[in-house]
Amino acid sequence: MATRRSPRFKECRRLGVNVCGHPKALDRANSPAFKKTHKPSEYGLQLIEKQKVRAYYNILEKQLVRYYENAVKRNGNTGEELLISLESRLDNLVYRMGFANSIRMARQMVSHGHMLVNGKRINIPSFNVKVGSTIQLCEKARKSEQFKKCFLSDNKASLPYITRDEENFSGTYTALPTRAEIPVFVKEQLIVEFYSK
Repeated sequence: MATRRSPRFKECRRLGVNVCGHPKALDRANSPAFKKTHKPSEYGLQLIEKQKVRAYYNILEKQLVRYYENAVKRNGNTGEELLISLESRLDNLVYRMGFANSIRMARQMVSHGHMLVNGKRINIPSFNVKVGSTIQLCEKARKSEQFKKCFLSDNKASLPYITRDEENFSGTYTALPTRAEIPVFVKEQLIVEFYSK
């Protein structure tokens, strides 16, 4: 299974946003060594927005193209539909619910079979979670101090489309998110323009 292994902090500085969620990711972003001296072209701006989405959700180009093609077929704003479908990925929801500190850790937890969806073990990070589904840490993984500390820490921002049950180490995907609720700082219209050429 192919995964993205590029340096996270370097990618954050290049894109100008903290896509990995680490508090120190942009510490050196304002250094003169990383100051951009040229104005990006229209294509360059579109490319940066596309790369941001890939980094936020830790996906490859081929996967993003497939999500875009599915978003085009749906009724509604293509850019919003794209983000909503990406937000419904299992590895992303594991991260949003606070089971993991990063999207990479969330992907690994799913791949190693630590997560249950409605009581069934799912080890596919791209699994599309339906609204109303409950995601839970399996019994064996609950013994891990790292996983427990991650889930019970207070540094997780609450999202309106997710509810957490700390007693049972679970979370529920309660509703499809609106664009305003998705904590991703991208201009999705530029991504649509990039792929529609």
